[in-house]
Amino acid sequence: MPRNRGTEPAGEADAIRSGGMSGAGSSATDPIVAAAIGILETDGYDAVTLREVARRARVSLGTIYKRFPTQRERDLRTRDALISAAIETWIAAHIEIDVEPPSPDESVYDGLMRMLRALFEPWARRPRMLEAYHRVTGSPHGAALHASTFSLVAPVGLRVLDGLDPTYVDDVHTILGDACDAAIARFAEGHIEATDILPRLERTVYRLTADNAATTAPRPEARPPRAAV
Repeated sequence: MPRNRGTEPAGEADAIRSGGMSGAGSSATDPIVAAAIGILETDGYDAVTLREVARRARVSLGTIYKRFPTQRERDLRTRDALISAAIETWIAAHIEIDVEPPSPDESVYDGLMRMLRALFEPWARRPRMLEAYHRVTGSPHGAALHASTFSLVAPVGLRVLDGLDPTYVDDVHTILGDACDAAIARFAEGHIEATDILPRLERTVYRLTADNAATTAPRPEARPPRAAV
């Protein structure tokens, strides 16, 4: 599960959250955010420019700067804030995580995979959005976006692992978080397809939840063939 990397620089959080998950109801109809989402879905992260967003949204550049105020490197930081808000809004609209308590017959494996499918299946259908998510999390606004995504899945993971050994829970959190981040990075760098992510994570979850004693036991040394009498 993606892990909380912290918070974004002070003074810039409001610019992101005004178009993000906390305000998804209003931002869903925001023409600026909607224009950015449209570009991200069809053309990808690199295609997003403030001028193209303004043209599609039929607003001025000045309106965008007012909507996403920043203090330094205005164009670049405004663009990153806009993309972050667009992705956060898209996540709120397309990723639904079931936070209800797991059923009594649901295994830890099934619960963790339910969480991961809910998170990654929408991204597999819109891989450009996943690439943009990875790219923008490297910006000053990335920590806030990463944290808001983490807040979606964390309650499910906590319910699935509730009552288990705390050391085991911490290990699952660390290993699965690193596996998710690594798989996203490998996809964004072109090494794997977006549809390859869930099968790779499934193997990780299986190894974290299965009894591996038999598969990790030393193999008996092969005996030489008996000489013919």
